[in-house]
Amino acid sequence: MAVITEIEKYKDELVRLRRDLHAHPELAYKEKRTARLVSELLKSWGVQVDQGIAETGVVGTLSTGSGPSIALRADMDALPMAEANTFDHKSQHVGCMHACGHDGHTAMLLGAAKYLAEHGQYKGTIRFIFQPAEEAAGGAKRMLDEGLFDSFTVDAVFGMHNWPGLAAGSFATCPGPMMASLDCFDIHIAGQGTHGATPQRGIDPIMISAELIGALQTVVSRNIDPNEPAVISITKMHAGDAHNVIPAQAHLGGGIRCFNPKIREILCRRIVEVAEGVCSAHGAFAEVEFLTQAPAVINTPESAELACQVATDIAGGEKVVSNVAPVMVSEDFSYMLEKKPGCFMFIGNGEGEGGCSIHNPNYDFNDDVLTLGSSYWVKLTESFLSEAVVD
Repeated sequence: MAVITEIEKYKDELVRLRRDLHAHPELAYKEKRTARLVSELLKSWGVQVDQGIAETGVVGTLSTGSGPSIALRADMDALPMAEANTFDHKSQHVGCMHACGHDGHTAMLLGAAKYLAEHGQYKGTIRFIFQPAEEAAGGAKRMLDEGLFDSFTVDAVFGMHNWPGLAAGSFATCPGPMMASLDCFDIHIAGQGTHGATPQRGIDPIMISAELIGALQTVVSRNIDPNEPAVISITKMHAGDAHNVIPAQAHLGGGIRCFNPKIREILCRRIVEVAEGVCSAHGAFAEVEFLTQAPAVINTPESAELACQVATDIAGGEKVVSNVAPVMVSEDFSYMLEKKPGCFMFIGNGEGEGGCSIHNPNYDFNDDVLTLGSSYWVKLTESFLSEAVVD
């Protein structure tokens, strides 16, 4: 691996930083300590800092005053789950942990910012975007709604996420769709409660829920082209409190994932139609509410090609997958890609120990890839601004 020599000298510092972030996880829009630490470090390296975008978002800027502009994005928030690890840097906040590696993402981008501030040779503008609330809270969209790319103009935007199961030292991406869209929904079923011994006097929302769950699974199998990947998953169901009472209401919830925006429209529409139809057939009423939503991550082909070239220069061609199979998980970086050309890249977190799956209570970011990720960010920036690189 061709890690930049100066960045390799930062390794101990980056590891300490990453583990400090891991020990102090913060949930969406509560990343105050993280944002403060990020801002203080950026300022200490001479990076211009703007804070408070989407409450806790931070944007750092390095600029020569002319030339093209590039944005590099890292997410900062943790997940509301208990950590099962016992190492020294385990979460100090009960019920909250960095189970997705955002601590590592933040550390890698900070490593790149430090190098570019101290050693970078470029002509143009670099934006370091530290985003809050990626985990199903819409942080990217909120930053955009609050004028992110209006206040901080960029020509392209790039993101990166660690990927357990992919060997450490490896990279993977693809042109076009890479990660699925996400539409979370709740279905509220209003029936009529009654005694469990007299079902004929009520409208049973539990029975209706069972029928509705089966009917919703036919949407993908019967309304969507089999060549178009799509998933509808019911992930929660709540109804009733007593053994001898048929309740008046039931609540279902789940998510829709696909890659094609047209398929997404069909799935959302059919969820409503099927829910209302099944409930109406039994004399009940359905209300469908769509919650967290994010479009698919769709990489610009030219940006994906550049990202793969940079990764190849750093890791070698055998360590770069340039046409990885798209995955059904989602990422709100997609909102940024709707506004600007760019590319999302996976960096391997390891195949075995240290490669535990994300959103797992035993997960931990692999510190061995920190300097590699920082080097990727630096080389990508210098390549993108190559026409203005100083000799």
